[in-house]
Amino acid sequence: MARALLSAIVEQLGSFISSEFTLTATVKQEVQKLETKFRTIQAVLNDAEKRQLKEEAVKLWLDKLKCVSYEMDDVLDEWNTAMIKEEIEKQQKEDENAETSTTKKRKVWSLISVPNLFQHRDIAHKIKELDEKLDEINKEREMYGFELSRAIEEVVERPKTTSYVDVSDILGRDKVKDELVSIILGKGTEKEKCPHVISLVGMGGMGKTTLAQLAFNHHEVMNHFEERIWVCVSEPFDQCRVAKAIVEALGVRDFNTTELQSLLEKICELIGGKKFFLVFDDVWTEDYAMWKPIRDALKSCGSQSSRILVTTRKGKVAKMMESANTIKLEELSEEDCWLVFRKIAFSDKDPKQCEQLEDLGKQISKKCKGLPLAAKTLGSLMHFKKSREEWKNVLDSNLWELEDVERGLFAPLLFSYFDLPSPLKRCFSYCAVFLKDHAFNVNKLVHMWTSHGFVESKGNMEVEIMGREYFDNLVIRSFFQKDIYGYKMHDIVHDFAQLITKNECFIINSDIESESDYNNARHLRLVIPKETQFPVSIDGAKNLRTLIFSNQGGYNISNLFQNFRLLRVLTLECRMKLPHTVENLIHLRCLILFECDEVLPEAICNLCNLQYLEITPFGSMFTKLPQGIGKLINLRHLIGEHFLIPRGIGRLISLRTLKCFSISDEDSERCELGELKNLNHLQGRFEIRGLGNLVDISEAKNAQLKKKIHLRELKLSFKKGKDRGCRDGCVLNAVNPNDKSMERDVLFLNALEPPQDLELLDIRWYQGTTMSPNWLMSLTKLKMVSIDSVAKLMSLPPLGKLPLLELLTIWNVCSLKKVGVEFLGIESENKKQDIIFPNLKHLKFVRLEEWEEWIGIGGKEDADYITVMPRLRQLEIHRCRKLKSLPDFLRTIPLNKLVIAGCPIIEKRCQRETGEDWRTISHIPNIHLREHSRYATWKMGNSFCFLISLLFIYFANIYYQLNILIFMKINYSQPRLMNLTYSYKFEL
Repeated sequence: MARALLSAIVEQLGSFISSEFTLTATVKQEVQKLETKFRTIQAVLNDAEKRQLKEEAVKLWLDKLKCVSYEMDDVLDEWNTAMIKEEIEKQQKEDENAETSTTKKRKVWSLISVPNLFQHRDIAHKIKELDEKLDEINKEREMYGFELSRAIEEVVERPKTTSYVDVSDILGRDKVKDELVSIILGKGTEKEKCPHVISLVGMGGMGKTTLAQLAFNHHEVMNHFEERIWVCVSEPFDQCRVAKAIVEALGVRDFNTTELQSLLEKICELIGGKKFFLVFDDVWTEDYAMWKPIRDALKSCGSQSSRILVTTRKGKVAKMMESANTIKLEELSEEDCWLVFRKIAFSDKDPKQCEQLEDLGKQISKKCKGLPLAAKTLGSLMHFKKSREEWKNVLDSNLWELEDVERGLFAPLLFSYFDLPSPLKRCFSYCAVFLKDHAFNVNKLVHMWTSHGFVESKGNMEVEIMGREYFDNLVIRSFFQKDIYGYKMHDIVHDFAQLITKNECFIINSDIESESDYNNARHLRLVIPKETQFPVSIDGAKNLRTLIFSNQGGYNISNLFQNFRLLRVLTLECRMKLPHTVENLIHLRCLILFECDEVLPEAICNLCNLQYLEITPFGSMFTKLPQGIGKLINLRHLIGEHFLIPRGIGRLISLRTLKCFSISDEDSERCELGELKNLNHLQGRFEIRGLGNLVDISEAKNAQLKKKIHLRELKLSFKKGKDRGCRDGCVLNAVNPNDKSMERDVLFLNALEPPQDLELLDIRWYQGTTMSPNWLMSLTKLKMVSIDSVAKLMSLPPLGKLPLLELLTIWNVCSLKKVGVEFLGIESENKKQDIIFPNLKHLKFVRLEEWEEWIGIGGKEDADYITVMPRLRQLEIHRCRKLKSLPDFLRTIPLNKLVIAGCPIIEKRCQRETGEDWRTISHIPNIHLREHSRYATWKMGNSFCFLISLLFIYFANIYYQLNILIFMKINYSQPRLMNLTYSYKFEL
């Protein structure tokens, strides 16, 4: 890790010397000397990092070197910050000269000091002090006789052919897997203990979790149980967290209580009488009193045939949980271990090359001592090594000779770690600051890496793309693994990360004072429980660069910003008012705020290095961004939806992510849509809400959306008033020819021309009677289109001409009475052989209450030269009560599934053999005719959607169970057939 840190410092020093910053001759000379010394030391660090495992003196030498490197980084960043502030002040003066009204702007833009002679002297003094420290370190270097290492390091590009292993193909565990599934599916008896607990016991890296996942997703298990629940327990055992995880796994995510009794009552309500399968993964606690309340609740409400599976490293845990069956996982046989290693190491290799390396491979696999994780890790490492010499070096390495039990277990990981390029070492070791079983948000993790400067730039490649490449490399090398929740680190890998960052990364979950020395701590996750005090010892962590803080004890966080001024990453996982002292954090790059207050302080705008700002507001309220937001000129990602955006955001030309732009009808100081003009680096998804509040079409034109060429998804909402992005019920009003909003929305939609590489387009609350903007047919890369809550639309646009369209959803088009050839894009006067909707796979119509006719393509003559929807696989029609018939072209479409629900006329016409439309649909293998649609009628209030009902419909031996779950956005999941039960999930 020291080598990784030094590489970044050397790069910064080189950039610093060659930059346009005004440096005195003395300062420049000192910086050049420092660069030379750092490069000299850098050449021996590979050897030093390996020797520190056995030699304490070398470890201490490396610690001193890292401290000086961190100090150097702070000095350079301080100077860079002064330069940025100078640039901001120049821009401020230009703006003031360009506008006559400057009084208000001066209140927003506080005067910023410019680097002056005093600062030149200050930096010169600091550099001289660091130079003296480095001299001493350099002299000590000569004492150890380190070996020189190669000068060039490159991050290995992700191979085109992946080396990921199919998790379902577990070698050497077939017998155990079959035994486990058999026990899980076994019938319960009245005498056996309820709940029936099965424990998988084995040391770390033995494959317990993987085996549990196989059982959890086994097709017989999925069909056998009514509810399947997976909970990662880990340490420390928290009863409320575990209980809440069970509630959420059962589909209820808006149950916000933290009282254990309420959570247990909710569990009983959700699984009352049902046969459930519950996995408690990675249990450590041996305290029966902690487990008993949950056990009693499950015992009182579940079916006798329910099962609980526990994975643990400790046999005492299996006894404590009163396991009816305990399966102890032993090491893999030598042959099975070799098979696991070979499958990964030799994938994509030439057979002759495999034959030449097989003898060495078998010897290396023996070193894994039967541990599946070790075999997988070493296999991933050797996959990248091609020659016998490289394989022999690993086999003969003295890393195998480590006597320490813990390090002996880590030996395979050490090989992979030392094989990483320097930037990837820093990225991996940084993850020690997260809790075990943490499910990583990859994008957020990459932003944290870039905030610390871990990710090196490469040509014109965006640093975020490069960071994702880093992550993919770490996945390939088995440092991360994917499970049902996303990407995680195996416990052993996490322990290893904490070992190599000892004294730098800390996780503190209580107020108990520790004897640890936090002076060299760089990254800290700190949780202050309720009714506890802030640990005084933490005040000594003056050099922190990351703080992930959960404050449940009412601590005044103003003190944080006084003590921890070197922070690059700050996450506040609790509701608290951000103090003005936040401006002290001049090095801050990444700020993540949960349950944020309604108004952010103006002081946040002085964080001129800020690159990533994520805001999750409290409840459903909007967060008002500060008036001086335009000063954050380095901001690349502004994450969140419920923002009130002030004027000035147009200055943030480095922005890559702005998920949502809301146009208010209340704020006189609101930001105009035209400020988007220069934000041409926006990427991915972008949403504009409140377009119904616009009055001047020039605003829409000035946004120049077509220049945002990196956007792939665009959502346009024409709703008036405060728009929270929710789907409301469609209100049918008579079309009023004098309604100006009809003509206005047509003009505005034309003016909002999107970029041509768009892949998703979502239009809501549009008030026009037609929807055929001039630019629509130019969007030839569109794959998904959604039209929703457009109450006055009389005809659908000609979407059949879009060549790549795969998914089309039409919602709540309340005035539409006929769908005809205009929808297909067929022009009667210009007929020619053509394919309509050539790539459409999924078509859905929902709640078109006035829709009566769906006209086909005409007679036989038209059918001969026109092909319609040749790749359509699924068609759904919900709550279209007046629709009279289906189009004739359906009989030629290779549909796999047809769903008609809440459409009484069509349902009657589609009855098997007797219905008038039966011949049109008889070739479709899966036909679902339902009296009731999953998309029930509802109305929404100003802030929330209220719908609580439970319907059971009995028909023969088949019944439908309708589960209505209330969320903040509307979506749905496909029905799942289980024990003749259709399960529907509403997300509102």
